[in-house]
Amino acid sequence: MKVLDCTFRVELRHLRYFVAVAEEKHFTRAAEAMSISQSGLSASIRALERELRASLFVRNTRSVELTEAGRALLCEGRRTLAAAEAAKDAVAAVQGLLRGHL
Repeated sequence: MKVLDCTFRVELRHLRYFVAVAEEKHFTRAAEAMSISQSGLSASIRALERELRASLFVRNTRSVELTEAGRALLCEGRRTLAAAEAAKDAVAAVQGLLRGHL
């Protein structure tokens, strides 16, 4: 019987970059929006794909499309990023700092 390694480490920045590419459907535009080099963004996406052992995008010269795995990750990735932001806000609230959006 094969035992799967269920431990993995996904960095929040990799999720942020992934969501940006998914929303822009373009690596260069996503890199510009995230203020990172296109090569750095691509490397982060490749690292995320290696960590998850799944291709997240179908790439071509003009745009990218999400794979089935990418579509599944997009929903959970957004939820994870929102939870991380909420956790940061909760700590700030305990420390008496004002946070929020106008």
